[in-house]
Parts: sequence; C-alpha cells; structure tokens
Amino acid sequence: MSKNYILIAPLLLLLVAMQSCTNSGNNTNTYFGGKIINPKTKFVVLYANDKLIDTLTLDKKNKFLGTFNNLDEGLYYFKHGNENQYIYLEPKDSLMLRLNTWDFDESLVFAGKGAERNNILIDIFLEDENERKLFYKLNRLSPNKYQEKVDSIIDVRLETYKEYIEKHPNETDSYFKILKTALTYTIYSRAERYPTNHVYSLRKKDFPEINSSFYNYRKNIEYNNNDLMYYTPYARYITNYLYNKTYALGHKPKQDSFTTAFTVDLLNTIDKEINSKDSKNALLKRTVLDHFYRKSSCNINNESFELFFKLSTNKDDIRLVKNVLEDNKVIHKGDKVKGFSIFDFTNQSIDITDFTKNKKSVLLFWNKEYMSKSFLSSRIPYLQKKFPNLNFAVIEVDGNNNNRIKNIDIKNQYYINSKDLKENFLTSKMNRTILVNKNGIVTNGYAAISSYNINNQLKELSKNN
Repeated sequence: MSKNYILIAPLLLLLVAMQSCTNSGNNTNTYFGGKIINPKTKFVVLYANDKLIDTLTLDKKNKFLGTFNNLDEGLYYFKHGNENQYIYLEPKDSLMLRLNTWDFDESLVFAGKGAERNNILIDIFLEDENERKLFYKLNRLSPNKYQEKVDSIIDVRLETYKEYIEKHPNETDSYFKILKTALTYTIYSRAERYPTNHVYSLRKKDFPEINSSFYNYRKNIEYNNNDLMYYTPYARYITNYLYNKTYALGHKPKQDSFTTAFTVDLLNTIDKEINSKDSKNALLKRTVLDHFYRKSSCNINNESFELFFKLSTNKDDIRLVKNVLEDNKVIHKGDKVKGFSIFDFTNQSIDITDFTKNKKSVLLFWNKEYMSKSFLSSRIPYLQKKFPNLNFAVIEVDGNNNNRIKNIDIKNQYYINSKDLKENFLTSKMNRTILVNKNGIVTNGYAAISSYNINNQLKELSKNN
C-alpha cells in the first residue's frame, strides 16, 4: 500500500512554520492544517465522533491552520463541503494535508508529524474502494471458494499490519487498534454481506448453506466498542453482522422492503447484541426509520414502532419517531393536496393547488440535517431525465432562498416554513416526498426518493392520466 507523496513548496513552508512553533519550549499544542485546492466552501470543520471541535477558515490562498491545546489522542474526522475523511491525532502532532476537491480522497496526502499513520489509513481506504469490483465477482463464488479468497486477503492485510508495527514501534496501542480495524473490518464486513450479495448477484431465492467455520473471524471481533462506533469500517461491520444474524433466524432474502417480522427480529437482535446504551439507541432509531422509508409509502408497521418505543431509552429519538408517525397521519393517498404554500427563490408565495394544477407533481420536502445537497444534486437530475413529464419541486423545510443546490434548476427549488402550516405534516422535519396526479390528488403521501421502490412509483405516476 503506497503512493507518491508530492508536497508543493507553499505546503512545506507552512509545515516548517508549524514545526518551529511545536519545538519551542514545552509546547503541548497540536496543529492541524493544510491547503484545499478548488475549495467548495470557505472552511474546514473538525469533529470528534459527533462532537464539533472547531471550524477552520480558509485564507486567501485556501490554506487553514488550527491550534489545539491538550487535544486528546484519538480518531477525528474533518469535513469540507459534502466530503469528509478520518484522521488520527496525538498531542504535539503537526499534521498537514493537501487535497483537491475534484478528486477528494484520491488526492489527499498528509505531511508533518503524524503523517505516516494517516497516510496508511487513507491508502487502506482507497484500496477498499478499489476492491469493490473484485468483491462483486467474489460474491458469485461458492461459500468455500469465497472463504478461501477472504482468508488470503486477510493474511496479506495482517502482514501489512505486522510490518507497520515493526517499523513504527513507538506508535500507541490505541492507534494500532484503529489500524487493525481499518485493515480487517472492511473485509469481515463484506463477509457478513456475502449471503445476501450472493443471492442478489445470482438471482437466487434462498441463501447458500454456509459452514459455521465461515464465521470463525467473529471470535476476534469486539462488538461493543463505543469509541469505534463512529468509525465507518467498524460501524459498517456491526450493521452487516446484525442483519446477517437476523437473516439467520429464518428470514428470506428481501430487496425492496423488509417484513414486519424481520424488522422486529432485527430490533431484538440489536437489543441483545449491543450493550452500549448510546450505540444501541442509535441503531434502533436508524433501523425503524430506514425500514419505514425503504417501503416508500404511508403504511405503518405498528409492531415495529411499538417495539422501538419499548427498547429505546433516548427521549429525543422517541420524540422524533413519534413526530414521523404524527406527520404520517396528514396527507394520505386520495387526499386533495391543498392548504399550504411554498416559496420560490424570489420569495414569492405559490399556493400548492396552483403549483400542481394540471401537472403530475413530485413534491420533495427535505432538511439538510437528514439529506445532503450532494445526494439531491445527483439524484434529482437523474429522476428528472428519466421522468421528463413530471413536475419536480425540491422544497427545503424551514429553509431560505440562499441555500441553492447545484445541478438543479433554480425553477425547481423552493422552501417552506413548517410553523405556518395549519396542518403540520412536517413536524419531524425529516424528508418526505408527496406524489400528486394532474387532478391534484395524492397518489402517495409518504414516498422516499432514496427507496428501491420509488422508480416504479414514479413510473406509475408518469403513466396515469
């Protein structure tokens, strides 16, 4: 795992300045900075888990520098625009980065104190991305053949781990744990996904028979490390493991949506397998909401939601889910869409009845907390091209005319103030898509553009008179 690291002169000058600061006296500061080429915004944001650490402003040369006193050792991530990446920081580090947003991850390179441990992490990330095509092919193999391939890949990665330890004996045990997680958990995660991926790739109806030795690696897995739950390789493994364990209870493969029985069993599996209260609550909320949105309809599986309310101990999560259920009671299939207005980017109010009159409409209500602009900027143009006769409105909940989304015509962008609604169908502020025929009648009151089912639903709307 290697790549050529080319550091331009301005980056080196900034690095030297940082190191000179670090070496003066008993300075305990940690420095994190660098240069962004083709910046998307004027700042870089640093996080630890879900906690905001600092917002670092770019200067006129698109450089930034943050100084942190007594920063804890550990895993952090920085965000610029809609992209983010992990870094590992230790006290007295002077970590520099250089990246081009046109090729965010591939261009990312680190220099300075702490660079080596971060460069290998980004190399591992890129190798995992490159191996996706390989695993598409491996998923078609029999369980025994697949296991052989996975074992050989793990052996190579463990050798990389061993070599790094030998060459860097002064790294901390905490970092070595992160490094081993990055190297192995992505592969284990794919192994947990193998049964479902095998079924889908070969279009089978049943899962393959798998020998218990296939999952021998589970003996080495740490299933309740709360500190790692925000690290993608670890979090993805835990998620895939929980789904695989639930499927093993006797459920059939499913792609378009999950049955109530599966969702209930998955919630119980989470409750049984995950000890950390915070991690358990997060997984419970994500499961019950993801499965609801996957259906892309107003249909509610009461048993699933009742179990969620029983198992979750997070009051904010419970309140959010209850709001989703309340929202779902307003605007159903067969209702006339009426009684509220949306605003265009000239701040003009448009009655929804006028907007949908004689038009087959797709009303997407979105919130930046639950849906990214980057997803919308790719998804909406795709759907518009596929269904050119549909009238799309991308409506930000409690937004304004300054939050424009690139790649989407400004004529299709609107905002709404949920507090002004007489019948508030957006109390949760979560994403909601309402499909309306040319007569102004709702055909789906709670669709989801991220759902597997949305294409058929839009196809039907497009056909209907």
